[in-house]
Amino acid sequence: MTRRRTLAVIGAALAAGTVVATGAGAQAFTGDASPTHRTISRHPAMRTLTPQVRAQLDRAVQHVLKTTRTPGVTVGLWAPGKGSYVRAFGTADKATKQPMSPRFNMRIGSVTKTFTVTALLRLVDHKQASLDDPISKYVRGVPNGRHITLRHLAQMRSGLFNALNDDDFAKVFMADTSRTFTNKELLAYAFKHPVAFPAGSQYQYSNTNTILLSMVVEKVTGQPFDRYLTRHVIKPAHLKHTFMPKGAEFPAPHAHGYTDQASNDGSITDATNWAPPGGASGVMISNLHDLRSWASTLAEGTLLSRATQAEGLKLLPTGREGLSYGLGIFDINGWIGHNGSLPGYQTVMVYLPKAKATLVVHTTSDINVEGKSLTTKFAMAVTDIVTPKNVYDIPTS
Repeated sequence: MTRRRTLAVIGAALAAGTVVATGAGAQAFTGDASPTHRTISRHPAMRTLTPQVRAQLDRAVQHVLKTTRTPGVTVGLWAPGKGSYVRAFGTADKATKQPMSPRFNMRIGSVTKTFTVTALLRLVDHKQASLDDPISKYVRGVPNGRHITLRHLAQMRSGLFNALNDDDFAKVFMADTSRTFTNKELLAYAFKHPVAFPAGSQYQYSNTNTILLSMVVEKVTGQPFDRYLTRHVIKPAHLKHTFMPKGAEFPAPHAHGYTDQASNDGSITDATNWAPPGGASGVMISNLHDLRSWASTLAEGTLLSRATQAEGLKLLPTGREGLSYGLGIFDINGWIGHNGSLPGYQTVMVYLPKAKATLVVHTTSDINVEGKSLTTKFAMAVTDIVTPKNVYDIPTS
């Protein structure tokens, strides 16, 4: 892995190979599997988590842990009437050999986007903003800003360059991984580059989009984004261990995270105290049980009106089989939610409506294996056993 390639996915885990024409209109979310998985055997929506199934999951998760050389992982799976499976394997600190625990706070990367877009949708519900407003109404200097709407930004269809993919940004960040970046600084890296396509015509994952949406929230409310988020999203969702840090702070207990992004030779660095650079696109901290609660809140639209939630779940194809994207939320073979990756950590948080099942996975490394994120490999192993009609698997291209 080279430093340039890995820095391209700071704060995201959907970035590779995603500049594509839509080729089709929006689809309503149904919770059905993609065509590839509909032909799999006639199992119920989810297997009951009997002791035998839990033992099978233990073996599968430990196999992925060993073959990917992941330092540590936590897995949480819950479904009414089917039971639960909450496990932690591996070490939280290579130096002390402290074991992993489901209690740990974790950096959640681009799962942050689900909170940021929900904050925007709360404003839409209160008629303080419209999804069809151009971004130029709120933020000056955005290339093609008169034609890029808030909807395009939330759908990842703006065509704006991903600030975290810029070479100069990568150099500055790696020179001082404790540095924090303002929104203005991040946008300057993005706006050096041309807009990739007319707004709405293609899908391209970009952290720049979510950064701009947080600025819309600030403009409309006159409040710092983190304050509005806490009062109007996190607290109403009854989350006790979820917040947006201002820098590198990381409250205990937490696991150490490991990355190869500090070198070009594959050597591993402890990135625990690096300051996540993506602002409202990927810096939040949470834990397994808060994300269990947030997954169903997000998927069921508990904080939003029915109409606004329906807008959020108008899913568009991305050009990657089984994967579609709505407003800050994706559907992968029936599982809806989001994933995230940043130096040292990866997370996936998804919900399967037809089984009312929630899956959350945290890893203490961001080093992809065979082109797949670690969380994809773990989630795929789990869902292949418990929901074989709905296997979580993000295609590599």
